[in-house]
Amino acid sequence: MDAFLVTGPSRLSGSVSISGAKNAALPALTASLLTAEPVLLAGLPRVADIATMTRLLASMGVVHHGDAPSTVTLRAHAISSTEAPYEVVRTMRAAILVLGPLVARFGEGRVSLPGGCAIGVRPVDLHLKALEAMGARIAVEQGYIHAHVSRVGALGGRLSGADIAFPQVTVTGTENVLMAACLARGTTRITNAAVEPEVTDLANLLVSMGASIEGIGTATLVIEGREKLSGTGDRAHRVLPDRIEAGTYLAAAAITGGDVLAKNARGEDLRAFLDALKAAGATVTESVEGVRVSVDGPLAPVDLATAPHPGFPTDLQAQLLALMTRASGTSRISETIFENRFLHVSELVRLGADVRIEGNTAVVTGPSRLQGAPVTASDLRASAALVLAALAAEGETLIRRIYHLDRGYDAMETKLKSLGANVERVNG
Repeated sequence: MDAFLVTGPSRLSGSVSISGAKNAALPALTASLLTAEPVLLAGLPRVADIATMTRLLASMGVVHHGDAPSTVTLRAHAISSTEAPYEVVRTMRAAILVLGPLVARFGEGRVSLPGGCAIGVRPVDLHLKALEAMGARIAVEQGYIHAHVSRVGALGGRLSGADIAFPQVTVTGTENVLMAACLARGTTRITNAAVEPEVTDLANLLVSMGASIEGIGTATLVIEGREKLSGTGDRAHRVLPDRIEAGTYLAAAAITGGDVLAKNARGEDLRAFLDALKAAGATVTESVEGVRVSVDGPLAPVDLATAPHPGFPTDLQAQLLALMTRASGTSRISETIFENRFLHVSELVRLGADVRIEGNTAVVTGPSRLQGAPVTASDLRASAALVLAALAAEGETLIRRIYHLDRGYDAMETKLKSLGANVERVNG
């Protein structure tokens, strides 16, 4: 059952509950490696990447109790392996996030070079150079990254604090070094750190575990290393709502001329995206309930470029591009984060979209009359863009390889149906 059959056009209306953020939950899970005490997490989304990470941690000896989205307890008190094997991590790049905690607490880690979405080269060299600056020895051999700290000498196998200046913003690099620094000897200063909400969420979790971190939410983080960290105690850390899932459903409202409330969504985490929707002609309302988007009339074209937070998120670029196929005029959407993140364009063209690629910019002319056709998803967010286009298209659209969606969206077809969409999971 690896395809969606979407029959359109639909007009979505109603409310949908937003799950916990996958991109915050993954580093939160790996943070359990930093302590022998229990770490309690709540609000984890029920998506494939979370299951993969949980399986990876279990293979290392992390004991796991509970199921998402209820409170889950992890305890890394008896680690039996410091290796993340290829068989487990080949579908998920976030597995690299175990490296920092492993080296920081156990003095070594061996992690398969990560896989995941085919959206261009996303090197981990920034992670490795930072860990080297903290005293780790790094070797890449037979498809694995092996990092270790010498146990000879005064440091006794511990990383040392260092000044880490990232030449470019890296979210997972910031998270990896942040976790490693919590158990390093001395002070670590990270400059040009990522300021995404998911990084802040991880920092808040680490503080609840006893870490000393200054500058949370800014591009400069100062971490005073501890001998050890505690668990979270009796109070679970609740993962923040998924801004990318929220943005996807709000874009679905806009592309179908609908009216959708994304419950629990935080407007402050979606500011650049919501500004783009307003520029396109959508009505955006923020409240204690969440964020509501409605459209009553034609859409206007929008020009923008992706950028690290607080700029327009690359993970919502494909969804906005799909939306712009319904706007009256020409939009220019530039991708500055990943060099190969327009794989969805050729499939949107199959549905009738008028899109051409000029370097790192997609030029979209609309409104296009979208018509159903068989299409194939290339990555997680491209899959979401195809679903959005299918909701606005006339007739049936068969979207193959939607296992990508299952990596990052919790029960998407169920949530879409609750909003009035005609979508079924079928064999593709």
